[in-house]
Amino acid sequence: MVRGSRDAPPAQASQRDDRVLTATRVLALVLVPILLTAFVILYAFPGDTARLFAWTIRPELTPMVLASAYLGGAWFFVRVARERRWARIGAGLLAVALFAALLGIATVLHWDRFNHGHPAFWLWTALYLSAPFAVLAVWLANEQVAAPPRPDELRVTRVARALVAGGAALALVQGLVMFAAPSFVVPAWPWSLTPLTCRVVGAVFCLGSAGLVVLVDSRWVRVSLMVEVEVVMLTLMLVGGLRARGDLHADRPLTWLLLTGFVATLAASLRLWWVMARADRKTRAGLRGSGAR
Repeated sequence: MVRGSRDAPPAQASQRDDRVLTATRVLALVLVPILLTAFVILYAFPGDTARLFAWTIRPELTPMVLASAYLGGAWFFVRVARERRWARIGAGLLAVALFAALLGIATVLHWDRFNHGHPAFWLWTALYLSAPFAVLAVWLANEQVAAPPRPDELRVTRVARALVAGGAALALVQGLVMFAAPSFVVPAWPWSLTPLTCRVVGAVFCLGSAGLVVLVDSRWVRVSLMVEVEVVMLTLMLVGGLRARGDLHADRPLTWLLLTGFVATLAASLRLWWVMARADRKTRAGLRGSGAR
């Protein structure tokens, strides 16, 4: 019995191999086609939401912003389905759970704004009333096999860590303010919003909270996929802004502040990805060289 108790810790440790569980992959495969369909509807046909979507969204820039989040989410979940390391996707799943929970709450708060006779409404409702629990459940299950950091893993620099955490905190605060106090935000926002669309856009901002993971774990593997998703989303939002530039209120200071922030964040994200990808290649080459010797 004594020997068995001594052997237990190594056996338990061997289970923490950082694998992605089957349940996590299955959830990802279920969500990808839903997200891609919503992206096509909202980004390609932003003026037809009354006919094609769960509720009528005006002006056209708002559905394109939501669509940008959906394509970023589709890319994320495609990677989840193929990923071998839990460390690469864990932070993103928590942000997705928050996003889905906020949209579920917004649906209940603005129930009368939705087109109850449209099949898209029932899909929307089923998704956002169940997804927060499903995503959180697979996150909790997968955390049980999360592996501790290895000393040879690439870390982001202290400056990059501060910038990523600061941007993530700003996005989270912005999103929560938009969700909690739409009447305060709507008069100053760069384009016209209703209380419902203000809360929806706020939920999109809250996806940026994934970057807060660097406060507890500075490994590049923890944020690399989040940076990729951010690049996809910001690029599509900026293109959407060009397509629907007539929706923007040029006389509002927040319009130019937000656009400048998006461009700066996109440039910084691309720079971080490029620098860290080079460093990662050098690290891998060095490890292969050490192994050869």
